[in-house]
Amino acid sequence: MTTGLPANWEVKQSRSHNIPYYFNTATRESSWEPPAGTNADELKTYMAAFHSQAGGNGAASLISSMIGDGRAGAQKIRASHLLVKHSGSRRPSSWKEKEITRSKDEARAILEKLETTIKSGQASLADLALTESDCSSARKGGDLGFFGRGEMQKEFEDVAFDLQPGQISGIVESGSGLHLIQRTA
Repeated sequence: MTTGLPANWEVKQSRSHNIPYYFNTATRESSWEPPAGTNADELKTYMAAFHSQAGGNGAASLISSMIGDGRAGAQKIRASHLLVKHSGSRRPSSWKEKEITRSKDEARAILEKLETTIKSGQASLADLALTESDCSSARKGGDLGFFGRGEMQKEFEDVAFDLQPGQISGIVESGSGLHLIQRTA
């Protein structure tokens, strides 16, 4: 399976952060973000297969055991999100900005534009999360992996569990900021 990365680039796993990063074997350059020239669809497929909680051998049986029957009442679900923080967020900083000073209204306006882009089909939530999300899950296309009740903030969790697989929420407010949530399993 191809990674979708340009020549000489490969995906490695950070031992200190326990998340994937990108490494150029020729230049020894490393990056948390996919390098220019990456095929996003191929990278997304590769990352889902080899660098997600359910990746690797036995993934189908692991996924089945984690998501139960696929209904909102299932024991575990999987979701991705796109987070835009504001100055009133619990931690007003991110991998993109050391200090986030935008207002909640400004964050909402940003997220509304991103939501319009997703609904128009111009980009997927995962594609936009890679560059626009203030969550560290951005490098995984916003993928939060599998989680059950009581593992996420209540506002986030209630909406995520009410979604059907593939469905995207409207704007959801939590202590972390404003989210668009997509249930993926």
